[in-house]
Amino acid sequence: MVSLTAPYVSGFLAFREVPFLLELVQQLREKEPDLMPQVLLVDGNGVLHHQGFGMACHLGVLTDLPCVGVAKKLLQVDGLENDALHKEKIRLLQAGGDSFPLLGGSGTVLGMPTGVPLPSLSQALKSHDRSTRPLYVSVGHKMSLEAAVRLTCCCCKFRIPEPVRQADFCSREHIRKALGHPGPPTPRSLKAQRPKACPRGDSGESAGSAPSPHRQADRATSWGRCSAAQLQLRQR
Repeated sequence: MVSLTAPYVSGFLAFREVPFLLELVQQLREKEPDLMPQVLLVDGNGVLHHQGFGMACHLGVLTDLPCVGVAKKLLQVDGLENDALHKEKIRLLQAGGDSFPLLGGSGTVLGMPTGVPLPSLSQALKSHDRSTRPLYVSVGHKMSLEAAVRLTCCCCKFRIPEPVRQADFCSREHIRKALGHPGPPTPRSLKAQRPKACPRGDSGESAGSAPSPHRQADRATSWGRCSAAQLQLRQR
């Protein structure tokens, strides 16, 4: 685990957590170059951000690796709101892989349907058939939105992309052992589901778990933030 010294400030998460993620990637590059990921999936935003440069952008630029922001909640910027219209668009998503564009109130194009060859940044994605809540996929670095959405779909056995989901499990287990708490971590749905072919993920969804009673320690470990962390754990 690591100790975070920077305070949490909304919109500045990268300055709090990216230095530790960058260190993990650098260690992996030096010690296990064969395990270097081709793409990083970040539990956060890319260009869907107050300054147009979220954590996925920071990490991607500093590591020079393709990076995708995959957020679970809508960051309400540039007029985007989780209002009745937005919820109606979510309701109209029928199957895994369906998505809709995120258009800023200023007229800036913040996203568009997959496959439309225009400049694009982010969009809401129904990651699999049974999901009732979309993911918010945004460009981080060296990645088009179309490729980011397709990649995210391919990685989803449940609602959350599997690299991020497994990194989260591993980090919680590591924290539990480090803090000396008995018993296994709070289980999530482990129902086996065979994912369908890309780009429409599979048909299962995690049932979720209760927040960790040691939330601060959970946030302090950088393993739960990107798929590179999962690869780092293979060394242990």
